[in-house]
Amino acid sequence: MSRSGEELATLVRARAGDAPVRLGLILGSGLGHLAGAVEGVAIPYGELPGFPHAGVSGHNPNLVIGELEGVRVAVFGAREHYYEKGNPAAMRPALELLRALGGEAVIATNAAGSLRADIRPGDLMLLSDHINFSGLNPLIGEPTDARFVPMGDAHDPALRAALRASAEAEGVALPEGVYAWYSGPSFETPAEIRAIRILGGDAVGMSTVPEVILARFMGLRVAAISTITNMAAGLSDEKISHEHTKAMAPLGAAKLERVLRHFLRHLR
Repeated sequence: MSRSGEELATLVRARAGDAPVRLGLILGSGLGHLAGAVEGVAIPYGELPGFPHAGVSGHNPNLVIGELEGVRVAVFGAREHYYEKGNPAAMRPALELLRALGGEAVIATNAAGSLRADIRPGDLMLLSDHINFSGLNPLIGEPTDARFVPMGDAHDPALRAALRASAEAEGVALPEGVYAWYSGPSFETPAEIRAIRILGGDAVGMSTVPEVILARFMGLRVAAISTITNMAAGLSDEKISHEHTKAMAPLGAAKLERVLRHFLRHLR
């Protein structure tokens, strides 16, 4: 862990107390209100030196430390995407902080477009694996041999099983699928979507994969869930836009909140 992670942890503990955090939650579009349900302390990203910029509309750039369903969590109300500044490692300070605070695992959420007819806008998809369609990597430039991170079980089987069980208990459909990371900020072309389908992708989005790589690099266990906001380009007549994403995200977010709360209540 870098010195910056330790320094950030000291700053955060001075505001939020010394009790260790167990789990990190990275909130995607439509889930910002979940941070408000945490009984704890909210710290604006701007007050944390070196923290990600996270300047996308529809996100709430606060770190919230506290209790949610009886579990001490660190909730990241926004993420900095690669397309904002061209830095795939933008979320490294946030994940280093989570590790320094005692975190063992991170659950990432995102908004995504579906490539499958049986997964529609308003549905959820649990990531079974991912495709780094962008070809970028947040560990480029890392000087140690730790950069050679095995990714065979990057999406932790035990966490996925627990999330599936929580979804079943809540009566929420949670199919699994492969998520493809597209750099953005422009949306994909129909030809690119056809290519991703041939490669085995089930959903596409502009985040999450860098965080999964970084988290595994740091020894954190990872699971991720997509909220489906649209069918990918060429698969429907709907007009894809960021405003459309923000409007549709709350449909799946309500289901996702139920799943996450149940998951936390039964976390072992």
